[in-house]
Amino acid sequence: MHTQSQLLGNSLLRISFGVMWIAHALLKLFVFTLPGTAQYFASLGLPANLAYLIFTMELFGGLALVLGIYARQIALLLLPIMAVATWVHLPNGWVHTSAGGGWEYPLFLCLVSIVIYLQADGVLTLKRSHHFLLN
Repeated sequence: MHTQSQLLGNSLLRISFGVMWIAHALLKLFVFTLPGTAQYFASLGLPANLAYLIFTMELFGGLALVLGIYARQIALLLLPIMAVATWVHLPNGWVHTSAGGGWEYPLFLCLVSIVIYLQADGVLTLKRSHHFLLN
């Protein structure tokens, strides 16, 4: 049984995580640009067109988290993005303020995805995540 404070905490984490994903998507759109992001992906040996899929997942996944639409499933679906980001940043060292960014922040976001998946959706949700693997 979840207490009201636990549900509010789950909601705060879910909503702030969604805002972070939206911010990452908008950064790709307005600062790096989608073609620039595609070039960066290609420089890493990833398919350039993957940038457009990642942008879409970040934007709509972030919106779904903020609105509470199947939040647990969405958090799990977004996990591979940050797992790859962690891998990309491994050579830069632990601290995210290192040149090129370290891997501490993307790894932390992987853990946030897992925590959101394991917890209840919280309050202020449009579509709850009922009966999804671990409930």
